[in-house]
Amino acid sequence: MLFNRPYQPTFAERYPVAVLAAVFDFLLVIGSGYLSFYCRFQTFEMDVRYTLANFSFALLVILSLLLCGSYRSWRGRSFLRQLATLNLGWLTAAGFAFALAFFFKISGVYSRKWFFLMLGVGFATCVLVRAIFFHVLRALRLSGHNLKGVVLVEIDSDASNLNVAESSLREYGYQVSARLKYDSDNVWLNKIVEIVNSSRAHEVWLCLPLSAGSAIKAVLYELRHHTVEIRFIPEWGDIPLLNHRISSIAGLYSLDLSCTPMEGASRFIKRSEDLVIGGLISILIIPVCLLICVAIKVTSPGPVVFKQYRTGINGKRFKVYKFRSMVVHDESSGTVTQATKGDARVTKVGAFLRRTSLDELPQFFNVLQGRMSIVGPRPHALAHNEYYKDLVESYMQRHKVKPGITGWAQVNGYRGETDTLDKMKKRVEYDLWYIDNWSLGLDLKIIVKTVYKGFVGSNAY
Repeated sequence: MLFNRPYQPTFAERYPVAVLAAVFDFLLVIGSGYLSFYCRFQTFEMDVRYTLANFSFALLVILSLLLCGSYRSWRGRSFLRQLATLNLGWLTAAGFAFALAFFFKISGVYSRKWFFLMLGVGFATCVLVRAIFFHVLRALRLSGHNLKGVVLVEIDSDASNLNVAESSLREYGYQVSARLKYDSDNVWLNKIVEIVNSSRAHEVWLCLPLSAGSAIKAVLYELRHHTVEIRFIPEWGDIPLLNHRISSIAGLYSLDLSCTPMEGASRFIKRSEDLVIGGLISILIIPVCLLICVAIKVTSPGPVVFKQYRTGINGKRFKVYKFRSMVVHDESSGTVTQATKGDARVTKVGAFLRRTSLDELPQFFNVLQGRMSIVGPRPHALAHNEYYKDLVESYMQRHKVKPGITGWAQVNGYRGETDTLDKMKKRVEYDLWYIDNWSLGLDLKIIVKTVYKGFVGSNAY
């Protein structure tokens, strides 16, 4: 389909939107300072000290937002992504302000109440204004205004991911001007210049599989006399991706397909979460653990704690600790038989512990050791890993993060026995979704859901 329409430059191409946004934010911060000053002192008449601080902080906010990318084009970016950038910019500005106040020893000169009020009012106002602009732009784009035309080059327009997303492209500021079907004979390549010219498109999107990557150079050569923007949007098909992103390694750009999210700040946050929450829980459960130890010892001969090797992060083995819930028994070398409903090996105390997940409490020691996390994919027995790794695609990708006491799969019903291949596939699917979408907020959500939902399960025998 081809739309012959005259080229219409977008609003952002005609006017310096980024500069206008920065000026608007500057005025919002200044206004927030004056409003906070009135709330604190019941007057708008600032003295020189507060006026200087107000304007200095406004400049600091604008600089921080600029460095964090808040004034780049909003086209193609969701509101949540814009909000994350705005939040990072304000946190950076606040951090610099605190550091400067400490360094110059001027924190006592200004009212703390005024400063925190300005932070809260200023950030809330900026969020509100951006939300208004976002929804106004969305309404304009849905009505056909402020859109960039795109020429799509794709393998099969009926199967393309963008065929499904085309209806929502307008919300992000794009519309499909033309489609070209890719073929190995490069017939489409001879048409691309003509179609770009006739459609007056702003961008060309190459929605091709990785195997057709050689066509990129040919497209760049054909459009060498055009200023149209060219983007490569790979068609992944059924390739399973994990925490995919673009990285720069040794001066080279890398499209990472399967990587752990626990790097840099994320790794620090995750470990801090485990130490703080895990340490607090470990102290609180000491009385419960002592009672369980006594109950196990007086009802069944054998050790109180059961130790078993499991696979941890990056495939490394570690000993996982659990309260013993079965009678002491031997199994054939290399085999691990999962507990089933009515399993004769499970003691009466053990049945209660397994049903309520209290047998997992010693694993908080694994967490403090750094071998496990509070939240993560549940560690499976070594024999189960060997069995399922060839049956479930991407099974071993679960080990790109530390295993957890509880996880996304467990709070969604996939806890306990996995007696069918479909159950294990579903558990792995939830585990990989967790890894790909990890955040501190998601961990806290899983912990809360575990408290009221995950401790007792019908599948735990």
